[in-house]
Amino acid sequence: MISPEPRRLLLVHAHPDDETLTTGGTIARYAAEGVEVTVVTCTLGEEGEIIPPELAQLGSWAGDQLGGYRSGELAAACQALGVTRHHYLGGIGRWRDSGMAGTPSAEHPRAFVRGLIEEQAGQLRTLLDELRPQVVVTYDDFGGYGHPDHIRAHEVTMAAVAGAESVARVFHTVSSAGDTSRGLALLRERADVGFRVPADSELPATPDEVITTRVDVSGHLAAKVAALRAHATQVHVGDGVFALSNNLAQPMATTECFVLVSGDGTGAATDLFGGWD
Repeated sequence: MISPEPRRLLLVHAHPDDETLTTGGTIARYAAEGVEVTVVTCTLGEEGEIIPPELAQLGSWAGDQLGGYRSGELAAACQALGVTRHHYLGGIGRWRDSGMAGTPSAEHPRAFVRGLIEEQAGQLRTLLDELRPQVVVTYDDFGGYGHPDHIRAHEVTMAAVAGAESVARVFHTVSSAGDTSRGLALLRERADVGFRVPADSELPATPDEVITTRVDVSGHLAAKVAALRAHATQVHVGDGVFALSNNLAQPMATTECFVLVSGDGTGAATDLFGGWD
């Protein structure tokens, strides 16, 4: 039986906004409960599509200033979520958003996917050894939806946690197929969504029987919404719904889901730290 005191949670994400989109409610909940929450972001998201037309010239195809702008968005999002501990992997700007596979951005000398995993895992391991989290969260081996940087973040994290003294549990953040289907069904009943409601199969989701842990974040949705709004270059936010630049409506889930991939899961069905009291 582990009795971590204080509790420490570290989450590894690929780009600014990923921390909020996939784990924002969880971050806000544990931060509010006094857990020492650290967010590690691997790139500045320089290749992201830009929603507001007036900011289009920030893009890599023009001024190439989006990364710096998004760092400000991330700082505001972290503040909304109650996060005071944030790090960029290797330091701010060390690794660049690789974009999608096969694009010129993937060949940039600093592209995250071009870096040596050994170097990147070493950078993360240094943080793990310094911060000593008991719980680490990242993506599954498909990166949630196949983005190369998400997959690399998974690979780097899994390499770094191997043998890390403090880490007792490692989780992958996932979306529940059942929750997604039910949420989309409710959106289809509304006339005020403002975005196209996709078919269930258009959004990435994990079968519910694979999910090991469901964290109730219903009491922290206001913080998550505020953080989503901070990422204005990347996210549209509506009433109980959000959309990325593809304008596909996604329901605002009241539960965030995880798959335990390392460690004893006794008591962890509804709490990343469950069973350690």
